[in-house]
Amino acid sequence: MDTTLPDPLVDQLLDGRYRIQARVAAGGMATVYRALDTRLDRVVAVKVMHPSLAADTVFVERFIREAKSAARLDHPNVVGVYDQGTDRGYVYLAMEYVAGCTLRDVLRERGALQPRAALDIAEPVLAALGAAHRAGLVHRDMKPENVLIGDDGRVKVADFGLARTVGTSSATNTGSILGTVSYLAPEQIEHGTADTRTDVYACGVVLYEMLTGVKPHSGASPAQILYQHLHRDVPAPSQEVPGLAPELDDLVTVATARDPELRPSDAVGMLGLVRAARATLSREQLDARPPLAGGAAPAGDEDPTSVLPRPVTVRPVTPAEAPVPDPMDMTARFDGPPEPPPPPAPPAPPRRFAALRRRPRRAVLVVAGVLLALLAGTGVWYINAGQFTSVPAVLDLTQAQAEKKLEKSGLKTRIRPEFSDTVERGHVMSTDPKPGERIRNTGRVTVVVSRGPERAEVPNVVGMRLDEAKKRIAQAGLTVGDVRTQFSDETPQGEVLSSDPRGGDERRPDSPVSLVVSKGEPVDVPDVSGLLPDDAESVLSDAGLRIKVSDAQVYSDREKGDVAEQSPARGVQAAKGDTVTVTLSKGKEMLTVPDVTGKNEADAKRILTAAGFQVRVDRPFFFPRDSVDSQSVRAGDKAARGDTITIRLKGAL
Repeated sequence: MDTTLPDPLVDQLLDGRYRIQARVAAGGMATVYRALDTRLDRVVAVKVMHPSLAADTVFVERFIREAKSAARLDHPNVVGVYDQGTDRGYVYLAMEYVAGCTLRDVLRERGALQPRAALDIAEPVLAALGAAHRAGLVHRDMKPENVLIGDDGRVKVADFGLARTVGTSSATNTGSILGTVSYLAPEQIEHGTADTRTDVYACGVVLYEMLTGVKPHSGASPAQILYQHLHRDVPAPSQEVPGLAPELDDLVTVATARDPELRPSDAVGMLGLVRAARATLSREQLDARPPLAGGAAPAGDEDPTSVLPRPVTVRPVTPAEAPVPDPMDMTARFDGPPEPPPPPAPPAPPRRFAALRRRPRRAVLVVAGVLLALLAGTGVWYINAGQFTSVPAVLDLTQAQAEKKLEKSGLKTRIRPEFSDTVERGHVMSTDPKPGERIRNTGRVTVVVSRGPERAEVPNVVGMRLDEAKKRIAQAGLTVGDVRTQFSDETPQGEVLSSDPRGGDERRPDSPVSLVVSKGEPVDVPDVSGLLPDDAESVLSDAGLRIKVSDAQVYSDREKGDVAEQSPARGVQAAKGDTVTVTLSKGKEMLTVPDVTGKNEADAKRILTAAGFQVRVDRPFFFPRDSVDSQSVRAGDKAARGDTITIRLKGAL
């Protein structure tokens, strides 16, 4: 980007401390500057929120959350956050300045990377995320733009602006999806949720992109890419770059499984898998030349070990920088095969062999060669036999039997259900690797378990109680859809009258089955208003209904203690045995009559009406006046709500 364009902050002193020197990069939310911390005399990166967003409290909270989230992490592969503040409307973060480039810059210039370089970058990224995950944070926006490669070769993860504490809600109030489309996990798209496994998914996509130079899903619009994340597996990198080691395909496959339960539980577990896979790769596999950007092969004079734009190199993560896997976390135990212990130092030669030291150099070389041959033989045995086993045959066993047999062989399992017209539901269809093939003795076998036929038969549930019908439908591999009720003179209340589809029809598994359930024999609800409760109960009982007297009472024109209201109302159809709730009358509500004598007609009518009465006006035949002369009920006396009060207007003399 052209950093020479005028910028109002360049050469300014921000918050009396940070001298802005140059603009480094700009994004949709903020601009990053190189600055000098005049207080500590060090170069820092200052990230300043765009002024147009500073008035939005949601963006400001997200911006400050980045500072707090990253400041909690003290890890050499995480960009450090030093300070946060506001000055003249500018909201900013002061961060560690990393001189170098981003992984996006590398991929844009070079395209696909050699496997060695891709793993050299993946390991420190996973180490950084592992530290965040163990601190209870999820990044939620992993992508090449947020991976910085310093001039010293150190890899750092930046931009925790979308980070959230593990276990908190990951969706916005508006339901929008946070993150970058190409790296979103299916559960982020479908449910708006994110946990440590969504970061693992994004790392798998980034690893695919490093190995192939392209993204696994593409489309003309973001919606098309989102659809592919939901409905298509990330392909094996070797489909794009033939010749890549199968172990690299396995790493991408396990990290980008659409079912989060099939991924490692966090970045620590994924880091263990990466190290285990790397330990099995030969030098030739690690240094395999990828195609250059645009598909061209490397030039003949190109250094085959250089895959990054010079002078960029990558400093691999050291064991001290990687988080220690939790021994209780099964997915964190894939830290590679145990390395054979170093050979013991040879004992000091006895004095009687001291003369050997004075023998010609050739004799010494022969002895050394024999020792090296023995050590090499031990190493070859360990690499080619000692750390491998054969996959046992588990075909057509139940899932539980297969898992038990593989566990006895020291192998772990990953279950993948698939439909089958030939293999019984719940039994093993196949394994990967296949039975008899070699696998690392701490490896994982994918067991494909039958879901049964791809079409399920709808059971006949007519006449069953609703609970039993639901159970039978679930056992058939289907789901219960809408449940409606309908009167029936023949079918008892609560039993199924019909289903849609009908029993015996075939549908795809998990398809809904709608049910119509009997409400029982219909009964017309009689009118019991105005009756005493005992009389009302007798009438309802004769109709096949039950009565319930409400604790509440209401004012009404009915006599006190009589039924004033009922539910269901008279004439409504109810099922035989249903309950009718009745509410008793408190009698008429008595109100105090206001004094309207001397008032004009309009005011008198308004006052009496507001007090809850009807009004009738009695006018003299000759020369009526507008003021009230008298009222039929004296002021201060009681009258029932709704009663009519007569007012007489004065006549002229």
